[in-house]
Amino acid sequence: MDLIEVSGLTKRYGGIVALEQASFSARAGEVHALIGENGAGKSTFIQILAGAVAHDGGDVLFDGAHYNPANPDDAETTGVTAVFQELSLIPDLTVEENIWFRREPRRWWGAADRRELRRKTRDLFEKYEFPPIQADREVRRLTLAEQQIVEIAKGLAKSTRVLILDEATSALPAKETEWLLKLTRKLAEEGLLVIFISHRMGEVRSIADRMTIFRNGSTVATHVTDEVSDDEIVAQMIGRQMDRLYPERHDTTTGRIALKVSNLECGSRLRGVDFELREGEVLGVGGLQGHGHRELFQSLFGASRSTGEVELWGRAARFNTPNQALSGREGIALVPEDRGGQGLLNSMSVRENLTLSVQRRMTWCGLVDSKREAALVREMVDLLSIKVETPEQEAGTLSGGNQQKVVFGKMLLTEARVLLLYDPTRGVDVGTKSEIFQLMRDLAAQGYAILFHSSDMPELVHVCDRVMVLRAGHVAALLDRSAISEEAILRAAVLEKDT
Repeated sequence: MDLIEVSGLTKRYGGIVALEQASFSARAGEVHALIGENGAGKSTFIQILAGAVAHDGGDVLFDGAHYNPANPDDAETTGVTAVFQELSLIPDLTVEENIWFRREPRRWWGAADRRELRRKTRDLFEKYEFPPIQADREVRRLTLAEQQIVEIAKGLAKSTRVLILDEATSALPAKETEWLLKLTRKLAEEGLLVIFISHRMGEVRSIADRMTIFRNGSTVATHVTDEVSDDEIVAQMIGRQMDRLYPERHDTTTGRIALKVSNLECGSRLRGVDFELREGEVLGVGGLQGHGHRELFQSLFGASRSTGEVELWGRAARFNTPNQALSGREGIALVPEDRGGQGLLNSMSVRENLTLSVQRRMTWCGLVDSKREAALVREMVDLLSIKVETPEQEAGTLSGGNQQKVVFGKMLLTEARVLLLYDPTRGVDVGTKSEIFQLMRDLAAQGYAILFHSSDMPELVHVCDRVMVLRAGHVAALLDRSAISEEAILRAAVLEKDT
């Protein structure tokens, strides 16, 4: 018997159809993957299951009974818990306080029992063999990957029969991803239903028993995972055959040095980094997580203090703040790793997000030129094919892929010719990834210089002109196009001697 059975599920937001007659069924004891492009309806579907959104039509059965939770607390009481891609942590609270928020053990007079709180957290971490993380550390001091682990811990701390993991691996390094995938299989073997959402087909194939494909708010098909090919899955996701994921790569590099970095140091993670980024080039930054990648991008963008020498287009440059970095064609623009927390203001409109950093281009004598603003917004919406009903739509209501396109639009409107892309395809579907890769190569052909970090090594192999590998805060290797391979990147990342 199916633990969850859904039929005819419908949800609309004004004129936008998020779900249309969607169906789904899943059993206890299985990992069931949800597959589809950003905007296919997956997020709305799991929000309905988790009690965060009310559906307009259709029926949901949980263990044979009608299920219509009024809120997330109601869903959790029934036995449905969701770990969403967008984090819900409170930055000023500690790890343990976030995990047990509103469920803290208390002494008889009402005060929180700190000792019991620590014990419960330790027991939880030991039970599920969590990666090392300090329970008494404030969440704001954690990396994005560590915050994602805390979010997972919150979900596992609740008594549940259905665990929804929404892109839970997208921010995790390889070792932590392997831990979560093994844990997911273990939970299913113990009798839980795990609904797993990921755009990484390798992960889906490694743990999912079955998969359901969504497209345009409707259910396309359900397959046993090992009985369907990747090409069939992609075709059903996007409604057509996709010629290729990665664009053809032509040499567009010129001899002009766009960015020169000498002896760059940032804290204890980045030590004495030297490299040159050329006009028309996509220079990849690879290696294992935690070896200085984040510090490199943040220091170049003025978000972290650093020492060393930086030259832009042959002139000395030192940015102490991101605002200084965003100085037009002579500056640097960044696509950050966390689009929800660092790239967008979700409660503001698409228009406001796109133009927030470029007010100077639209003002005259302190007044905003609304026609100029509308033209710039339309330019980016058309260029990036952002699916939006109106530019006044809240950015937070867009799909993950379209949110990422808005972040790209913000960056391009600054007119900066040196672009820092930090894991820009994290959590986006295969179709949007293909669009991003093509955009990168098109921009390189137009003379932009792109520094590109990805946690997915095949992206570095197929998109970049060269790849710089960081190990322990140093440049361990600089691979020319003919030498780029996953093996070469990994060898440089782990071996003591440079390759």
